[in-house]
Amino acid sequence: MNTLQTSLNFFLRNLLARTEGQDLVEYSLVFSMIAFGCVSGMGYLATGINTVFSAVASTMTSNV
Repeated sequence: MNTLQTSLNFFLRNLLARTEGQDLVEYSLVFSMIAFGCVSGMGYLATGINTVFSAVASTMTSNV
């Protein structure tokens, strides 16, 4: 009984000390922050592109 308790104690301590899945969680959080930044920046970028194309279109119509 004592060896079973010792081995269970050793197994639980080893299980709690392992950090193998920690990197995956950190990388997924970084990836989600980058994705959120890209999605939120697309609105600003789309507005800027629309302004540039409108300026080019008005310049072309006035010169033609």
